[in-house]
Formats: sequence, C-alpha cells, structure tokens
Amino acid sequence: MEKYIKRETYLRQLIDRMDNGEVKIVTGPRRSGKSWLLNRIFKDYLLEQGVAEENIIIVSFDLDDEEETGDLTDRQTLKSYLYSRITDAASPYYIMLDEVQEVDGFEKIVNGLNAKDNVDVYITGSNSHFLSSDIKTIFRGRGDEVRVWPFSFREFCSERTEPVSELWKEYYTYGGMPGLLRQRTPEQKMAYLQRLWNKTYLDDVVERHKVKNRDALSSLVDALCSSVGSLTNPNRISHVLRNLQNSKIDPETIASYISYLEEAFLFEGSKRYNIKGNKYFESIKKYYAVDVGLRNAKLNFRQQEITHIMENVIYNELRMRGFAVDVGMVEAREMRNGKSEYIQYEIDFIANNGMDKYYIQSAFSLDSEEKREKELKSLLKIDDSFHKIVITGNDIASYTDAKGIRFMGLFQFLLSGL
Repeated sequence: MEKYIKRETYLRQLIDRMDNGEVKIVTGPRRSGKSWLLNRIFKDYLLEQGVAEENIIIVSFDLDDEEETGDLTDRQTLKSYLYSRITDAASPYYIMLDEVQEVDGFEKIVNGLNAKDNVDVYITGSNSHFLSSDIKTIFRGRGDEVRVWPFSFREFCSERTEPVSELWKEYYTYGGMPGLLRQRTPEQKMAYLQRLWNKTYLDDVVERHKVKNRDALSSLVDALCSSVGSLTNPNRISHVLRNLQNSKIDPETIASYISYLEEAFLFEGSKRYNIKGNKYFESIKKYYAVDVGLRNAKLNFRQQEITHIMENVIYNELRMRGFAVDVGMVEAREMRNGKSEYIQYEIDFIANNGMDKYYIQSAFSLDSEEKREKELKSLLKIDDSFHKIVITGNDIASYTDAKGIRFMGLFQFLLSGL
C-alpha cells in the first residue's frame, strides 16, 4: 500500500463518529486535505475493517473532473444513482460526497440518506459556499463537524528524516499545506502558496459575499498577517490602513471582512479574558493565521519574525488538539511613581478543553534574568491552581521550578504535547 501521512487525529475523530446517526461534515480551509482524508485515508480504514468496496460510495463533484461526475450534479439524477447503489438493506453503506455544494438542494438528499438505518453519510464542501455556520440550519441540528487543519508539525515530520531543527525552519517558513509535498524548490513553494491566496481564498470570499472592493480585502489580510499575536480591533486596523496605505476602509466594513475571513477558516480571533474579573473584552482580540506559510506568503516572505510565528504555531497546535483558546489578562495593584495603580499583565494563552486548563506563555528566548522575570511575572499573579507553562524556543528537557511553573521546549510541545 502506498505510504502517506495518515492524519491519525482526524481519522480517529471519524472512527469515533461512525454510525452515530448524524451527518459527518468535514470542514476547514480549501486545500487542507479534507477530500484526501475521506476518499483515501478513511476509505482505506473501512476496507481494512472488512467493509466491501461496493458498500463504499464516493462521489466527487469537483468541476475539474466533469467526466467522472457527469450529470450527478443534478439532484434527481444523484438521488437515483445513490439509492440504486444501496442494494442490501442488511448491510452498512458508507457514502462520501465531496464538494457536495455543487448540487443544488443537496441537503434534502443528504438528510434522506441519513435517515436510513444502514447508511452513514460523510460530506465535504468548499468553504466559499459551505461553512460551519451553515451546518445547524442545513442539517436540522443533526450535523457533526470534523474540523481539519493543515499539517501539524508532528504530521509534517512524520515521513521525514532530516534533523528536527532543519524541518522546523522549513515549517515556519512554508507551513503545512499538504499541496507543498508536490513542490520541490523554494520558488515552487512560494508560488504555490501565493496562488492559493490569489486564485482560491480571496476569490472564494469575494464570490460568496459579493465583496466589491477586492483590494481593500487584500489590504486587510496583509494587516492581519502583519499583526499576528497583537491585540487589535477594527478601529485600530482602519487607522493603520489609512496611515500606511492611504486605504480608507471604515471599521464596520473591516469587521464584516474579518468575519468573512474567519468563516473561510483563514484566520481565528482569540478573545481577551480578564482572569480575576471573569469577563471578556468583546472589542479587542488577537488574530492568528490558520497556517504560517500562508501568512508568510501573503506578505511576500518579508516579515518572518520568529517570535510571532512561534506564537501563531503554538496557537494553531492548541486548537488542533481541541482546546478553546483565549488571550489572558490579569490585573494587580502595584506602586508606580509613588502611586498605587492597577497594572495589566498579559498571558499569551488560556487553553481549556473542559477537563484541563493551562496558562501558557510563548517565550522564544529566556536569555536573561530580566526576560525570565518578565515572562514569569504574569503567571505568578494568577492565584488559582491550574497548570502554568512556559514554552521556549530552546530544545530543553521539561522541568518544573520551585514555584510550580513548568518549562518545556517548543519541539517537545509540538511533537509530544503538554
């Protein structure tokens, strides 16, 4: 059997959801491997479990392959075809519909198939038409989402033999889009990522939302890419674009454009949370790119600040592992210039999965006592008993200091976990 990156995390999620009575919807940015996950990885698993190949029904509606799909984009023709393939009421069938949004009214067919006791339905869709925000409406509350990301660093390394430090340089430069496996030279990788932005992602957003000012949308993407890991809001971004690019985009339009980009799985916004006050700051967030290679490509590889890229990679890794991630802030009263003042200290991440909570600082270097004290001070201001971790750019063995703060190297975190 051909070797490939099996994407074990997502395969396990699909296995855990088998025959649960819900439609499995695989979402994520375009070209992140959704189709391969279903049509190759999951299919191979089913065959290994003894499912007959004729009981695995795969239809791809990718318009680049019209010969295969033909008139199956017609709803009635598709319905007749699928039901004609389900010939044994006692046997389980697994139906996978790829880019199903190309069929007008597909939800009626999918919901009908899902009502059959021996049919398990899995679908993917291009996020220009088919987003996680649509799922509750389309599937009447019976949709089960599996979110797919580009390759994690662990997946990226899984079939490689080079030193981890060399692989890290490649990963933080070009990221983990699966299509990069077919690009051999740096020039090809750069061109591939830039094509994704120009011919796929921006086109998708413009088409779905009928955006009239594509240049303004592109400028906003540049601004978000430049400011990953920095607190911002639409008002600040509007001000920056006006000053640096003479681009007059009002904050309301920027807020709308950001929501489009988040819906398309290109960026995520992380809310700022007051730990002691137990409340969110609704007006300000940090935004992270779904893939650092895409982020670098949009900026023509000009701004590769390792501290910000490392923070973005850590955020994505936490999200891939199923954590909800907020940006933390803790206030403390201190004497400054002879006056008692409230001082705000930042926590890079509050990661919560319902069972465990972690306060995490991303520190590329702790090369001085001053830097170490600065990174630890905010953690020490938190007076609860949840885990407190500092992830450093150095390849160190994990240890816990006398104050209960755990230190770990970036590679240990990315390859092994918390």
